[in-house]
Amino acid sequence: VREMGFLPPPAMTAPPPSTIETFQAIGNREDLTDVIYNISPTDTPGISSFETTTAESTLHEWQTDANAAASGTNQVEEGLDATTTAVTPTVRLTNDCEISQKTPRVSGTQQAVMKAGRGDELEYQIAKMAKELKTDMEKSVFGNTAKTAGSSGTARKLGGIQTWLTSNTDEGAGTVSTGLGANARTAGAARAVSEDMLKGVIRSIFTNGGDPDKIHVGAFNKQALSGFSGNATRMVGAEDRELYASIDIYDSDFGDLQIVPNRFSDPSTTLGAAFVLQSDMWAIAYLDQFKLIPLAKTGDSDRKQLTVEFTLEARNQKASDDGILRQIED
Repeated sequence: VREMGFLPPPAMTAPPPSTIETFQAIGNREDLTDVIYNISPTDTPGISSFETTTAESTLHEWQTDANAAASGTNQVEEGLDATTTAVTPTVRLTNDCEISQKTPRVSGTQQAVMKAGRGDELEYQIAKMAKELKTDMEKSVFGNTAKTAGSSGTARKLGGIQTWLTSNTDEGAGTVSTGLGANARTAGAARAVSEDMLKGVIRSIFTNGGDPDKIHVGAFNKQALSGFSGNATRMVGAEDRELYASIDIYDSDFGDLQIVPNRFSDPSTTLGAAFVLQSDMWAIAYLDQFKLIPLAKTGDSDRKQLTVEFTLEARNQKASDDGILRQIED
C-alpha cells in the first residue's frame, strides 16, 4: 500500500481537542413530534346500532305483549252464541337510569406552556374523555350487572343485556338466567363453541317471532365463527378474488346476520359470549343527553364535567334474544 502512495488514515482514539459534542452542548432542541399516537379502541358498534329514545324519569318503563299461541282447533258451530276470549294483560318492564361522568382538570400553568401534539390541554382531555365515556356506556349496556334503584351513597345502575336474556339462550350446565334486568346471570360450565349452538339459538329466536340481524362477538368468538363450515358468506376481493379468512355475514336458514366484532360485548376475561340480537328490539333511553358542565374555579386550574344519564330499553327479549355461547379460551 505504501509503494502505491496510499497510507491508511491514522487511528482515531478520541475526537480532536475542544470538539463540542451533543452530550456536552447546551440548547439543542428536542426532537418531539407534533402528533400524539393513541390506538385505544373507541368503536361502540352496539349502542351505535341500537335505536335511541327518551326517558322521562330515573325509572324508565315500557310495555311488552304477546299474542296467544296459534291454534288449529279454532272452529265453532254455525249460529253459536259468542264466548268471551280470555284477555292477557301487557307486561310492564323497567330499567334504572345510570349516570356516567368524566371530569378533566388542568392547571393554569399547563395551559400556558407550549405543548406538543395539542394546543389547548383542557380541550384535548375533553375530547379524549368523551370517547372514553362512550366505551364505558358500551361496556355497561352489554354487561352482567343487575339494575339498581340507588339510594343515598349508592349509584343507580342499569340492567345490562345479559341480565335480560332468558328465552333462547344456549349456555353451559349450571347457568342461571332469570331475566327482567333484576338479576345477574350466573355463568355455567365453559365449553367449546360450535355451529350447532348458533343454529339452535337462531332457530329458537325465529320460533319466538324474532328477526335477528347481528351477532356481537369478542375477538375469540369472531375467529371461532370464522372457522364454521356451514352456510356462510365470506368477503371476496373484487379484483384478485382473494378469499379472506373472515366471515362477515352468516347466512342462516332464517336470514342473513352480520357478524360484528365488539371489544366490549363481554367483560369476562376467561369466557366469551356471542350475542344474537335484533337491533331494533334494543334502545338507549336518554334521560339527559351528553353535556359539558363548566365547574367553578377554586384556584389556578380549570375543570369541566362530562355527563350522560341513560338506560337500556329491552323492548322484547324473546324477539331479540341472544344465545350466549360460552367457551374455553384455549
